[in-house]
Amino acid sequence: MLTRILSKHRDLRNILKHLNTGNREIKYSTKTNSKCKTSNPPRILITGGLGQLGTECAKLLRKNYGSDNVILTDIIKPTDEHLENGPFIFADILDFKGLQKIVVNYRIDWLIHFSALLSAVGEQNVPLAVRVNIEGMHNVIELAKQYNLRIFVPSTIGAFGPDSPRNPTPNVTIQRPRTIYGVSKVHAELLGEYYYHRFGLDFRCLRFPGVISSDPPGGGTTDYAVAVFHEGLINKKYECYLEPHTRLPMIYIEDCLSALFQFLNVPNEKLRRRVYNVTAMSFTPEELFSRLTKHIPDLQISYKPDSRQLIAESWPQVFDDSEARCDWGWEHKYDLDKLVTSMLRDVNQNCMPKLNDLAEVNSYV
Repeated sequence: MLTRILSKHRDLRNILKHLNTGNREIKYSTKTNSKCKTSNPPRILITGGLGQLGTECAKLLRKNYGSDNVILTDIIKPTDEHLENGPFIFADILDFKGLQKIVVNYRIDWLIHFSALLSAVGEQNVPLAVRVNIEGMHNVIELAKQYNLRIFVPSTIGAFGPDSPRNPTPNVTIQRPRTIYGVSKVHAELLGEYYYHRFGLDFRCLRFPGVISSDPPGGGTTDYAVAVFHEGLINKKYECYLEPHTRLPMIYIEDCLSALFQFLNVPNEKLRRRVYNVTAMSFTPEELFSRLTKHIPDLQISYKPDSRQLIAESWPQVFDDSEARCDWGWEHKYDLDKLVTSMLRDVNQNCMPKLNDLAEVNSYV
């Protein structure tokens, strides 16, 4: 049942992405919104811009710096909405010269690098994960050095492994992950720190926990906390691939973006590190489902752990982000109860109407 529901979401996403889209040439916004809150705003390039974090991050940055100053790139065709909101350019993270051309032509100041294969997807195609996650990182960091860019690269709880302390997991400790996703993120962290110390590169990295938003699941081990909202509202059933007592750190998308924006703007002299843990809460599937059934009393939950359980068991249970809170004032706003009510609202508003429209279209096929 889960596979069928997620397949519906993927099909819907593909349909929406391929309807009324342009070709792979540079696309400009049809709206002019040059208003921003700073007199000399940075020019920002986002790789992997049509993913979960990319689109939401672009909205926030465009609101603060002006729509034309934030350029999204991806290898996926954008929707009309993406094109209307600001500049979009087709770009392959493995094409260094293509990225170089964008940085030069658009006078880029900041580079935000979201392109990556996530944990569960990466394990299914390790060679591709090596190319995208590691070779792609080499390209963007060399590009940032060459053109003196501020570069942000997200990391993850997956950068830790079974030898790491799990409750709590401090900012600096043994890591040694056992997924290619985690290995690639440790590689990115160390490479970025090296470029900072060796070349003075303004490298910044946040280790995020599971990020929860209304976007359909994208292949991460923590995605059960997203999938249950979609399937719970559609079918009133959900089969969880993790055991009920598997505790993992999580963060709601609004807090995630708040941390990212704040961190991008912290003066260099306030940063004692280049890599920081950030989190908001930790919970188990059982705790999340208990809160959710208060809103959906007839929701039926079952458990069928798969290979993702082994991944989850090697990750932190509780993230220690005290250094981020101390050094640059990070604070979260969403706890578990507020997350649940916000997710129910978001999925109802953003996803259910689209699914209903798709069902109506299918009725005529």
